[in-house]
Amino acid sequence: MPLSASTQTAANKMALYASVGPELTHYDVDVEGAVLSRRATVTLPANVHYAWPHALGGHLYVASSNSASGMGPVGDKHHVTAFRIDPASGALTRHGDPIALPTRPIHMTTDIPSEHLLVAFSNPSAIKVYRVNRDATPGEELAQPGPIDAGIYGHQVRVSQNNRLAILVTRGHGAAGGKPEDPGALKVFKYQDGLLTNEVSVAPDGGYGFGLRHIDFHPTEPWVYVSLERQNKLDMFRIAGDSLTAGPVFRKETLAEPGNVRSRQVAGTVHVHPNGRFVYVANRASSTMEVEGKHVFAGGENTLAVYRIDPTTGEPVLIQHADTHGIHCRTFHIDATGRLLVAAHIMPLIVKDGAAFRTVPASLAAFRINDDGKLDFIRTHDVDVGDKTMFWMGMVQR
Repeated sequence: MPLSASTQTAANKMALYASVGPELTHYDVDVEGAVLSRRATVTLPANVHYAWPHALGGHLYVASSNSASGMGPVGDKHHVTAFRIDPASGALTRHGDPIALPTRPIHMTTDIPSEHLLVAFSNPSAIKVYRVNRDATPGEELAQPGPIDAGIYGHQVRVSQNNRLAILVTRGHGAAGGKPEDPGALKVFKYQDGLLTNEVSVAPDGGYGFGLRHIDFHPTEPWVYVSLERQNKLDMFRIAGDSLTAGPVFRKETLAEPGNVRSRQVAGTVHVHPNGRFVYVANRASSTMEVEGKHVFAGGENTLAVYRIDPTTGEPVLIQHADTHGIHCRTFHIDATGRLLVAAHIMPLIVKDGAAFRTVPASLAAFRINDDGKLDFIRTHDVDVGDKTMFWMGMVQR
């Protein structure tokens, strides 16, 4: 999620929020020291799924649901709740009443001026737009001028930097249990004043072998970076008019050992550095196998793939694989100054260490971002998630 582009000079102007189930906990962020200090916790109506800050600062929108992840059981509590961010402390205070949503919101964003909320739904796949009221509370849904093809399993929605395009990432499903693959696609809409029109479906090879997860935009160039979850790839598309190029301009591996996949291995979140010179992608693995009666990590790459962006072509050029120092980094985020990256590991897991076993806890791992874009690991902050997961995390400039 983007933050103000203004230069941060004081470390106490950054706050980190991380969710465990329905609880959203605030941490103070010392950017220089790469230290997180836990503060207060607020409770949402159901499990937190995503959050996004208002463009002018001061407010945070949080989507929650009691539906299970993936295609699991469907719940009956789905909301967006607004919080006021205290400018001095970063503490959250509920701002107005939550608005009800029809189904599980997997992702949410605002348009560039934060005049509207755009919400992506996974099951069934959908995209809806809601007004942001003048007092920054979430408002009513906007009726769209025509039908929308929301593809198969919406997973993310983003608005381009010029506020003219909205893109719904639809993940599809891999082949499993005798069921064939469901194709993925980028559903690209012309966007204006909350209205979605002129839909174009970008799906190379019909969307087969195109198992998308997330996109991010370059801050100044017409380049869109796309992580392919099931294929462990990073694509770069170019914005062309009111759509994207029909296929990727560049496609890169995300894994250090793409020929040595030991268990379920998937690419995840993608973020472009605020300076536009680098792009980062999470590689995730958390499958288990039984060893001496214990469910033990089966192996795989839990890394951040770091790419230098060619300033002329936008090509991502791999320069590093950095161990995330945890299991299954579902989310990571870069602070507004581009100096600190924090990776959130959703769960604890037992690993075999020689003849012994040890538990790797859920954690927030802090990395220093060097001038060349490479990452230096600093420390981890363990998080007790109990029987839940740390599903979302992000940093906000206060």
